[in-house]
Amino acid sequence: MARPSDLKLGVTLTTDGADFAVWSHHAERIEFCLFDADGKRETARHRLVRGRDDIHRISLPALGPGTRYGYRAWGAYDPDNGSWFDSSKLLVDPYARELDRPFKHDARLSMFGVDTADLVPKTVVTRDPLAKIGRPILPPGGFVYEVAVKPFTMLHPAIPEKQRGTVSALAHPSIIAHLKKIGVDAIELMPITAWIDERHLPPLGLTNGWGYNPVAFMALDPRLCPGGIRELRETVATLHQAGIGTILDLVFNHTGESDRFGATLSMRGLDNRCYYRHVPGEPGHLVNDTGTGNTVACDHPYVRRLIIDTLRHFVVHAGIDGFRFDLAPVIGRTAEGFDAKGETLKAMISDEALKDRILIAEPWDIGPGGYQLGNFPEPFLEWNDRARDDMRRYWRGDQWTTGALATRLAGSSDIFEKSGRTRSVNFLAAHDGFTLMDLVSNEHKHNEANGEENRDGHGENFSWNNGVEGETDDPAVKENRRRDVAALISTLFASRGTVMLTMGDEAGRSQRGNNNAYCQDNAITWFNWSGIDKALIEHTAMLAALRKRFAVFSETSLFAGNGDVEWLSASGKPMEVGDWENPDNPVLGMVLKTLDRQTGRDTRIAILFNRGHEQASFALPGWGWKHFASRELWNQVLPARSVRFCIEE
Repeated sequence: MARPSDLKLGVTLTTDGADFAVWSHHAERIEFCLFDADGKRETARHRLVRGRDDIHRISLPALGPGTRYGYRAWGAYDPDNGSWFDSSKLLVDPYARELDRPFKHDARLSMFGVDTADLVPKTVVTRDPLAKIGRPILPPGGFVYEVAVKPFTMLHPAIPEKQRGTVSALAHPSIIAHLKKIGVDAIELMPITAWIDERHLPPLGLTNGWGYNPVAFMALDPRLCPGGIRELRETVATLHQAGIGTILDLVFNHTGESDRFGATLSMRGLDNRCYYRHVPGEPGHLVNDTGTGNTVACDHPYVRRLIIDTLRHFVVHAGIDGFRFDLAPVIGRTAEGFDAKGETLKAMISDEALKDRILIAEPWDIGPGGYQLGNFPEPFLEWNDRARDDMRRYWRGDQWTTGALATRLAGSSDIFEKSGRTRSVNFLAAHDGFTLMDLVSNEHKHNEANGEENRDGHGENFSWNNGVEGETDDPAVKENRRRDVAALISTLFASRGTVMLTMGDEAGRSQRGNNNAYCQDNAITWFNWSGIDKALIEHTAMLAALRKRFAVFSETSLFAGNGDVEWLSASGKPMEVGDWENPDNPVLGMVLKTLDRQTGRDTRIAILFNRGHEQASFALPGWGWKHFASRELWNQVLPARSVRFCIEE
């Protein structure tokens, strides 16, 4: 397999022009296509010179920032043998840092011999200043807030209309004030790099609003970030001034070129056989470990280089604090299967610009051996779907779930024991699935608006509806739902590890029961700031303040069982076998030793859970226990469907 040379790929500005370099092993030749300032008229073509390293390069004088270009590649067109060369297709540079327009799906992108220069965005040459880089902002046990840029900002009344829906809106004082109020440590931005709609969406009148269908890994989507890397850099700097980090959700597992019926836009046209994975011995059969039609060959040396260079770009030129990787096992997969010690994962950890960054894996895909929770190398944090499901099942009232809840509260030692510490990102809801309010309002998904007759999305959500399916005007049902959301958020914030909320869950946001709203770029997903639940926001703010005040929530070591944690029954005595094995046990107490950072003293904090529909008595050992929020002496009454925090003073 080819070893990458030291030559820079993409564009390198020189004193008198620019050098252009692109890698392809199988292309017979590649041409550079220069376009006018509008990106509409091709003004010149130049053949690139191929080196023995398979890097095709050219130096052109008098070209600088603002230059618009694309590539065309010649070779065999033989999809059954994995070759998709078609010189009629204008191709985006895999190292493109800026595009002059968004991608737009068109059937002509998939037709052999049909020119696409009028359809494909042009790469824009940029000169990117360095960002100010500091220590990543996300403390151990920190609070991550998942954000879809457009839905989060589109309806905010304080943000100027022209700024709504863009990355710069995240730096608006009103947004920062909200993030600070609820105690966010870092925001995790759902994909903001350039993507294309799946081909089935335009006929339905729908568009992809999530961005998990990328084409160019480095280029920011002009719809979300019209100011390019400068806009991202300035927004990150403003958030840093407020003490808030920025994590980018990146998709390296597949691209929007899709299956063999998909578009030819970039890597497919440059060298499909090398950039993507294929069934062994069947180069015309794309591996589909992602469910999207293709799988990026992340173990190929030049693909690995593209991935690492992309991460470096966002750190060096935007000051990004870290990254979350969608369907991350693909990044560690080789022809033999997932390898936690694989070269691409190793490169992320060891690279000088990346080794201190926050790295978060979504540790599953649909490929063979695709579920890898707990198996990523340190220092990766990992999304923990077992914590999500066990917390949900406990509050739904499922039998035999008390022990499972305790394990998740303790940082999932069953999963991370070999690390010696928890690397869990605990969450109850994310972009992919129900919102928290929908979780307690629907027993079934309602994805009819997606145009697939409700077949899409997860079928089992461990959800409940509090007696009425979907929207209701019944005040009692609405109050019960709000109470359940408050209990769920309390449970999440009581857990050891990093915690994550998705935008609006602290405010009662609903997506009308849609648990796969990727194609709803409309009011279904847009955060309705005029309808927020202020009581839930205050509740979340209280919980975040509690986590920051008590040092135990910043600890990632696994409990040793030497008094650092005690599990109590309602009598205030240690849980016994019968309590753990009671299939319908409604209550559980967890007592933690901790430093109170406010007073500087060691103390104990008790967290009491009652999933039952009746209030329960719960005694605590010793004296001087006070309810955290009200400061009142603990009266031993644990309300129905609630979590209570008490401090020993």
